[in-house]
This record gives sequence, structure tokens and C-alpha cells, in this order.
Amino acid sequence: MNATPPLKVLLVDDEPLARLRMRSLLEACVDPRAEVVAEAAAASQAQAWLREHACDLVLLDVQMPGPDGLQLADALRERTAPTGLPAIVFVTAHAEHALRAFELDAIDYLTKPVRRERLQAALARVAQRLAERAAAQAQLQQQQGATAGGEAASADVVIVNDRGRLQRVPVAEVLYFKAELKYLTLRTAQQSLVMDGSLSDLEQRLGERFLRVHRNALVAKAAVRELERHAPTDFAELEGGEGAEGWAVRIAHVNEWLAVSRRQVAAVREALAQGAA
Repeated sequence: MNATPPLKVLLVDDEPLARLRMRSLLEACVDPRAEVVAEAAAASQAQAWLREHACDLVLLDVQMPGPDGLQLADALRERTAPTGLPAIVFVTAHAEHALRAFELDAIDYLTKPVRRERLQAALARVAQRLAERAAAQAQLQQQQGATAGGEAASADVVIVNDRGRLQRVPVAEVLYFKAELKYLTLRTAQQSLVMDGSLSDLEQRLGERFLRVHRNALVAKAAVRELERHAPTDFAELEGGEGAEGWAVRIAHVNEWLAVSRRQVAAVREALAQGAA
């Protein structure tokens, strides 16, 4: 018998029949198991429920009357909670929002009609993400305890599972993390590694050493070298959305440019000023 507690799921879909079918599919999933703890027919209902309750996963329809699923996910990213944000898996009949969904740290993106095997794979990814988050929090607490005891904080590392090979990367060597669809890219001066994880989780763990310059990028403040305004066509990631104004930051050692959202320009300037002080 599997003693692992089931994943606690919030279903958000404006169609009752769609919620009923998803509930039935979840009941058929066995590894990991999942339990629907609440349902919501609108983003506002889901947000109200999440203010008072916690869950492991939000299965979120994209297209709904009023605020849509993408807007709800964006609002949840702004929320802070001691237990962290729930994982998000989008469910929709259309695939054109997939890139935007992963920029919002979604773990997966399911298209209707959802197959049980595909849902089971998404649940497995959620369970893995939650386990990694718990391990990262435990590691952070251990490191904080070691620092308080006078040990060097430079032992802080990121554990990367790159195609089955575990690698310890010192945080001091990391230039940036960037969301690339379902995965993250960790960039150092010497290499690029693909890893699973969430920018939101990393941002919370790494604290003031890193700066969220864009929805899809978390940059080490020490690696910020230059901020410039460029034509939006200079960078693929600057096409539309937050990067439409054309701001970008140059990263030390690799001389790469990353898009900067309009609301983060002031924070990047402050990081540059602190580095020059």
C-alpha cells in the first residue's frame, strides 16, 4: 500500500461537466494519487478559496469569463505564503497560450480532452517539484544554521539533475536562471545546465543575491553589467509583452543580453549602482 498522502487539488473551470470529468480522471490516477479538495467556477472564487486554504496543485482552465487562468496565475505569483505557492497545471482546449503559461512557472500544460496517462504524467511532475521544494527548504535551513554557527556561507549550492547526472553548482558561480518552456536553464561562465524547478522557488530561496529581471529570468546581482534600451526586434524575448519597450541587461563573463520587464528597470539600475559603490 502506498502511504504517501495524495496531492491536494483545486479544480478551476467554468464548465461543470469539465470539472466532473477531471475529477473522474483524478480518481483513476494511482501514482501519485490525487484528491480534489475544492472546485471553483471562476478565477475570483479560486483566489478567495486560496486566501483561506492551502493545496498542492491548481488544475486551471485558461479561458473563463472574467479574469482568465493566466491572470489568476499571475496574481498568485504576487502572493507570498509561508508554505509556498501551489503548483499550477493549465488545462485548455487551445495550445496557443503554452509559452505564456510556462513563463508563469506552470509545471505542465494539458490540452482537452485530457487523457488519463497525460494527467498522470503531470501529477508525477508536480510530486517531483514538491519533493525538490521540500529538499531545498531543508537545505536552506541547514545552511542558515551552519552560517549562524560560523561556517562559511559559500557552501551554498544548487543541485542539478542534468539528464540523470547529479551535479552540485555553487550559487556563487551562477550567473542566471532562465525559464525555457517546461525547464530552467542554469548559466555559469563555463556551462549551461538544464534543470527542473521553479523560478519563484529559487527567488524565495536565494533571496537578495538574485534579481527577477523578467518573468522568465532570475539574475545574480553581481553578474549585472549594463542596462540598455534596444529595439524590441533585437531579442526574441522582447517581442511584445513586458519587454516591448526594449530594455535588456548584459550578463558578465558571457556577454549575453536578457530582456528586462518595464517594472524591473529601476531595480536593475539600483543593482548596477550598488555594484559600482
